[in-house]
Amino acid sequence: MAENGTLECITEHERILQEIESTDTACVGPTLRSIYDDQPNAHKRFMEKLDARIRNHDREIEKMCNFHHQGFVDAITELLKVRADAEKLMGQVTDTNRRLQDAGREVTTQTEEVIRCRIQQRNMTTTVEKLQLCIPVLEMYSKLKEQLESKRYYAALKTMEQLEKVYIPRVSQYRFCQIMAENLPRLREEIKEISMSDLKDFLESIRKHSDKVGETAMRQAQQHRTFHSAVAKQASMGHYTKPVYSLNGRTHTHNGLMMDDDMGEEEEADEEILTAHDLVDFSPVYRCLHIYTVLGDRETFENYYRKQRKKQARLVLQPQANMHETVEGYRRYFNQIVGFFVVEDHILHATRGLVTRAFTDELWNMALSKIIAVLRTHSSYCNDPDLVLELKNLIVIFADTLQDYGFLVNRLFDLLFEVRDQYNETLLKKWALVFREIFELDNYSPIPVETEEEYKVVVSRFPFHDAEVEKQDFPKKLPMSQSVPQIYTQVKEFIYASLKFSESLHRSSTEIDDMLRKSTNLLLTRTLSGCLQNLIKKPHIGLTELVQIIINTTHLEQACRYLEEFITNITNVSPETVHTTRLYGLSTFKDARHAAEGEIYTKLNQKIDEFIQLADYEWGMAESEGRASGYLMDLINFLRSTFQVFTHLPGKVAQTACMSACKHLSTSLMQMLLDTDLKQISMGAIQQFNLDVIQCELFASSEPVPGFQGDTLQLAFIDLRQLLDLFMVWDWSTYLADYGQPTSKYLRVNPATALALLEKMKDTSKKNNIFSQFRKNDRDKQKLIETVVRQLRSLVNGMSS
Repeated sequence: MAENGTLECITEHERILQEIESTDTACVGPTLRSIYDDQPNAHKRFMEKLDARIRNHDREIEKMCNFHHQGFVDAITELLKVRADAEKLMGQVTDTNRRLQDAGREVTTQTEEVIRCRIQQRNMTTTVEKLQLCIPVLEMYSKLKEQLESKRYYAALKTMEQLEKVYIPRVSQYRFCQIMAENLPRLREEIKEISMSDLKDFLESIRKHSDKVGETAMRQAQQHRTFHSAVAKQASMGHYTKPVYSLNGRTHTHNGLMMDDDMGEEEEADEEILTAHDLVDFSPVYRCLHIYTVLGDRETFENYYRKQRKKQARLVLQPQANMHETVEGYRRYFNQIVGFFVVEDHILHATRGLVTRAFTDELWNMALSKIIAVLRTHSSYCNDPDLVLELKNLIVIFADTLQDYGFLVNRLFDLLFEVRDQYNETLLKKWALVFREIFELDNYSPIPVETEEEYKVVVSRFPFHDAEVEKQDFPKKLPMSQSVPQIYTQVKEFIYASLKFSESLHRSSTEIDDMLRKSTNLLLTRTLSGCLQNLIKKPHIGLTELVQIIINTTHLEQACRYLEEFITNITNVSPETVHTTRLYGLSTFKDARHAAEGEIYTKLNQKIDEFIQLADYEWGMAESEGRASGYLMDLINFLRSTFQVFTHLPGKVAQTACMSACKHLSTSLMQMLLDTDLKQISMGAIQQFNLDVIQCELFASSEPVPGFQGDTLQLAFIDLRQLLDLFMVWDWSTYLADYGQPTSKYLRVNPATALALLEKMKDTSKKNNIFSQFRKNDRDKQKLIETVVRQLRSLVNGMSS
């Protein structure tokens, strides 16, 4: 076992030595480490083996040296022989090299110069080639800078596009090109910002210039409408010739009927109408649109533009608070709106897709609703018909202008009908004041006419025809007062004023005729009728004035057919046309006349009451005064003079007034007798009262107003007469016997009335000597009175049951 271990150890050492001999020195470390990692004391055996190997190699080296030693000596000997020749050769070579170096130094210098020149030439050629590639880039970039400085942004964007796609890629390896490429996006953003700023300035400018644009457009539309009106009028007159319509709104004809002087004809031909493009610089919009299109951001621009214009539309549509005060306020409002939509129409046709017809229609519909609401509100504040008329003319021109640009304006013409109603209302208010002033200034007396010229003046103002008056000599009086021709003239003026609103409404003659008749009816049935009713009710209007008012309304009623003819002549619409509205003046004046008649009856009764209040009867007098009371004679004289004035009244007005007055007088006298405050009445008072009633009957029989048949007027006092006769004659037996019979002498005496009066006389008989003649007789007389009273009471109770 020990021998085997020794053999293995020796073999392992041999292997390690072979590795050390064959391996690189740097790798010896691991091999040597394995020696120490082996069995203990192995390194000693290895050292022994290593020493043995070294000695073995030394012996081999020594053998080799001994073998080559003679050759080495021989070589050294030969080398020593050659040494002298070598030194000699070295000197010659050194000398030759020196001479050669001296001779080639200049050549070397020239060669280096040539090389340097060749390098420079090559560099120059390369530089020229590169510059030829760079110069177009630099030129384009310089061109870009110039375009930016001159604000030619659209061209600058095209130049940028060429730089990016064509020029810069050729020389992209250079730093300056990289800087250029990095600057181009920034320049694009600057162009966007600048163009957007220009657009904002444009929007602000157009907001300020919309008024001028709209004013120009509306003026042109008005000139256009005036031209067509002139042509239509000329055609209707039969002198129409083919017109030449110039752009500036002036008209010339081939035959020279409508041409200006020859000196100004060429100047007029050269004039051109101003358009929105002439008044507004749209280049910022075009430029900004092109820029955003090139940059691929057109949609953003379109959305921004439309949004801003919507905001401006809302601002334009916002009226001033005091717009309704003057026509200039309305004109500025319309000018701004027209200017706004004229600009939008120009943008619509000058650009492709920036705004669309749908967008402008949407804006217009929104604006139209706002405009109508604003006009409804502000027109309601207008109290001046002239202002309303001017507003209507502005609305018509406004509608015609926008209609020429393709906008639907039917709702505006519908609005004009509402404005027409407002106009009519303001006219009615104005004419109400006119009528009131006429009535206040009227003297309510017939118009005096001194000469035929004065008569013709009156007749020219009012259609008065009366054969009897015409036969009279001058001076003479016309039956109506001065307010009648004034009212008639003012009604015609109202018709003219109402007609002014109907002009240019694009309505047929039939519609205009209908509008005129309806508005005139309103004037007659509401305004004039109201003024007449108020006039009649005024306290200071007396009976004489009321009589004249009735006469006036009669003549105005007769003049209504002339008003219808007047409207027919204006509109050329026959009154026989179907659905033609008739004037309601007849009913208006009839109602006013009836009101005046009723007021006459009322005032007459009031006057009678005033006289009755002056009555001062001594109800306990023993005997009558023998004559009628003074207050009653004054009343009769008043009635007589009043009814003389009534003879001018038409129809049965005077008769009705006279009958009403007599009935009221009779009733008042009856109430005086039956007054509950009156407790006692003497026979003397009855006799005095009888005298007054006799005077009333005499007045009735004197026919104060002609036209009564027989004793019709006297029947107003029949109740009083029968009652007084019953007490004066003391015919109770007849009254009681014939009561209820149609042929009774005292048919109109009511038992309650007779009882009330008899009781007043019964109470008196107890205190004075009214019945002294009966007291001298037996008591049967007194019992007769009591018997009559009982019988009357039984009659009264029988009637009540």
